[in-house]
Amino acid sequence: MGERLRFALIGAGRIAGAYAAAFERIDLLVPAAVVDPCREAAVALARRLRCPAFSSTAEMLARCEVDAAVVCTPPVTHPAVTLELLSAGKHVLCEKPLSIDVADARAMIEAAYAGGVCFTMASKFRYVPDVLRAKEIVDAGGIGEIALFENAFTGCVDMRHRWNADPRVSGGGVLIDNGTHAVDLMRYFLGPIVDLRVIEGKRLQGLPVEETVSIHLRSAEGVLGSIDLSWSIDKHLEHYLTIHGTKGTLRVGWQGSKRWRNGEGGWEPFGTGYDKIEAFTRQIEN
Repeated sequence: MGERLRFALIGAGRIAGAYAAAFERIDLLVPAAVVDPCREAAVALARRLRCPAFSSTAEMLARCEVDAAVVCTPPVTHPAVTLELLSAGKHVLCEKPLSIDVADARAMIEAAYAGGVCFTMASKFRYVPDVLRAKEIVDAGGIGEIALFENAFTGCVDMRHRWNADPRVSGGGVLIDNGTHAVDLMRYFLGPIVDLRVIEGKRLQGLPVEETVSIHLRSAEGVLGSIDLSWSIDKHLEHYLTIHGTKGTLRVGWQGSKRWRNGEGGWEPFGTGYDKIEAFTRQIEN
């Protein structure tokens, strides 16, 4: 067994609970600390992970030895928290989005290079086994030349009293919340994006941020992309990703995935669907 890494969780909210579940699956990881300004939340999660709780990152760094940290605090806090960790020589996995502005994101990247530490944004869908299998098929030419990429993350969720819909905390709405995953998926399969247009729909919940958007993109290779994101409508799709090629189509779904070969007919199933904890586990291990 290799050297075990001591990880801190910065933030003790709902997403931190998913990371805690992933921590429990990884033998080479030692939960070393939980940090949250809400002392009660920090203590509760720390008790589950059998590690100390702290009210601030500064307190944790002064009193606890850690090698790395997962930052799962609200987006507007990401730069300050991450820069504090990077400056202390800690590796950082930061929840999406890295920042709500480009300047802060660049500062974080520069700090990681300067400190010689690992730094990346959480991109869980790249670690979903069905997505990985779909990427293998695409890269092997299994569906021919790619022509169209379609993605949808939609659902009816009451966001009126959630911090994700408060721009002072989140920095934006469904675009910044789910759009990061959507655009990352397209870049994962198709490479750089050269054209992008976002159209906002109705604010059916009366939120101060966007709640339904449509994104239209074009990759450097000329492949078109279409992305639908919403907290207020549900498209009731079994799949969240469809890739069309000259030889067939791939659909990556929540409960399983499938492949269509042009000229042969019939869908061929593959994979077992989406498992958040499994994706988080693979991401941390990587």
